[in-house]
Amino acid sequence: MRGPAVQRPTVCAVLACSLLLLTATACGGGSHAAPPADRSRPSTPAGVTAQAGSATSVHVMWSPSTDDRGVTGYEVYEKGKKVRAVAAETTMVDVDRLAPSHAYAFTVRARDAAGNLSAPSAAVTAKTPAPTPDDRKPPTVPTTLQGKVNGARSVTLSWARATDAVGVTSYDIYQEDSRIHSVRGTETSTRIDGLRPGTVYTFTVRARDAAENSSKDSNAVDLTTPSAPGSGPSTAPTGLTVTAQAKAGERTLELRWTQPRTGGEVKEYQLYLNGRFATSIAWGAPPPPGQVTYTLTATEPPGTRYTVKLRAKLPDGKWGDFSAQRTVVGVG
Repeated sequence: MRGPAVQRPTVCAVLACSLLLLTATACGGGSHAAPPADRSRPSTPAGVTAQAGSATSVHVMWSPSTDDRGVTGYEVYEKGKKVRAVAAETTMVDVDRLAPSHAYAFTVRARDAAGNLSAPSAAVTAKTPAPTPDDRKPPTVPTTLQGKVNGARSVTLSWARATDAVGVTSYDIYQEDSRIHSVRGTETSTRIDGLRPGTVYTFTVRARDAAENSSKDSNAVDLTTPSAPGSGPSTAPTGLTVTAQAKAGERTLELRWTQPRTGGEVKEYQLYLNGRFATSIAWGAPPPPGQVTYTLTATEPPGTRYTVKLRAKLPDGKWGDFSAQRTVVGVG
């Protein structure tokens, strides 16, 4: 007597069972669910300002935005049209190629890594001045630049007004060789925020007119922000001076500075020229206490502009804070 026939599952049934098994495994306790999509928008940029820097440019600034996962950049709009985009570390930008004697309205939006944009900031307006044909004479140099430290992350700068045959439209603030801020030509003071604790900053100011002529640098002012709690005092060399000399056909730069207090001997320094590492300065014997001197051969032609700064190698082997930067022009 034959038993009941055994039915083999069809190919479709096997595939269906396999699919159910895979689905159950994927949903089991050993799996990791994908993180939820980021749909949260950054906060709206605040403190937006706009001011004409020349007949064809406007300087736009704002305060940093926040985001639950981090701001990745900002977008600047003129009457709803995007005109510039910058990284998250930047909160200022020059909008160029504008028309003279024209009013512009700017807004700023923050962006995160998921592409979420904040709401537009409040609109700010600026009017470019009339052009000044054949104006090739720069403004006079702003003088008596002074500074005051407000805290670990802020300073205030003030200076004497510059003059120009047509008119000063803005003052540009530089930290070392980078322009970090601009204010209207009617202002002679400003506050700089977003600095780092325990850091030496060297500021200068230049005046600019509507024809984009810039004055030479003002006097430099060095300001050191206080260290953060628990981080210890600054390890930057102080009192740096640089003198250009030419004797018997040899051009040199003579550096003098006071060694930092590090709790031990400083036997080596790194010297930077024009923002780049140039050489190491090392003593074979214990260096003299207090002020030290070093002479560097200047290989570039007379009239070359040098920027100089240095930092010490600390007793624990790490590199300390940079000194203030000095600028000097080589002589022949």
